Amino acid sequence: MTTTAQPRVPADSSRTGTPALSASGRRARRAGTRRRLGACVVLMAPFFVLLTTVFLIPVGTAVHLSFFSDDQPGLGFGPERTVFVGLRSYAAVLTDPTFLGGLGTVALYCLIYLPLMVVGALALALLLDSGVVRLRAFAQLGLFLPHAVPGIIAALIWLYLYTPGISPVIDLFARADITIDFLGVHTVVPSIVNIALWSNLGYNMVVFYAALQAVPREVIEASVVDGAGPVRTALQVKTPLVRASIVMVAIFTLIWALQLFTEPMLLSQSSPMISSRFSPSMYIYDAAFTRNNYSLAAAASVVLLVCTIALSYGVTRFTSRADAEEVR
Repeated sequence: MTTTAQPRVPADSSRTGTPALSASGRRARRAGTRRRLGACVVLMAPFFVLLTTVFLIPVGTAVHLSFFSDDQPGLGFGPERTVFVGLRSYAAVLTDPTFLGGLGTVALYCLIYLPLMVVGALALALLLDSGVVRLRAFAQLGLFLPHAVPGIIAALIWLYLYTPGISPVIDLFARADITIDFLGVHTVVPSIVNIALWSNLGYNMVVFYAALQAVPREVIEASVVDGAGPVRTALQVKTPLVRASIVMVAIFTLIWALQLFTEPMLLSQSSPMISSRFSPSMYIYDAAFTRNNYSLAAAASVVLLVCTIALSYGVTRFTSRADAEEVR
């Protein structure tokens, strides 16, 4: 039996060119990855620059200032020096009854303002989306215009309407033998809520209306075919579909409400019911620019920031849990 020897192919000849091809492919992939990363860096750089400039640096500065304080040894006659005080400023803030009272005032303000804002803006948006309101564009413009008025101007307008002796509203009530003090002890918080509603209701209405415009018309038509009336369609069909917008508006409204400053600061000129530490933001302003205690102001700022983050996180977790349970 004879065997014919097969010519042997060199081991490396069958793979000639493969290392070169794989290397070029890897270089191309790396080049593509670098281009994508470069594009991401270019697109995200403005956000991170803005975040660092207007949030991280101020927060870091406030935290640093809260641990230090200016001290003058020698019964106040020595040179001023900066000393480390640890958590002393935080203890002073958290035990100050005026700061705790300001937190209580803002909590009451949020309890009144937040539901009225969210429900009122959503109701107006549903009315506009239903087609009941005629001249829809003019109605949107009329509701949005107060938001275009700066907050200081809006507070001055309402200060004029709240001040006895010059207010036409109070004179009109007086002719009907109705005496009302808009800046009294029981009415000052609702009066501030009224100013905030007048200024921001139209803006949030536009947010809800834009979300309602994205609702598929087929879903609404199907609900009408099933016999749902306008109210049922609005509450059971449209509202659940814009839940994400409702949560967003609620969180932003909560954050803005916790920073209450402009309205009570201007109204304090005409009402003894509004002190210089009426809200946490006013407390911070008074500590920094009236008492020149920057350490106390920084500590109060950090406490307010923590409260804001905690409440915002709580609202987000609550709504996420509610959505998960509804899906189940």
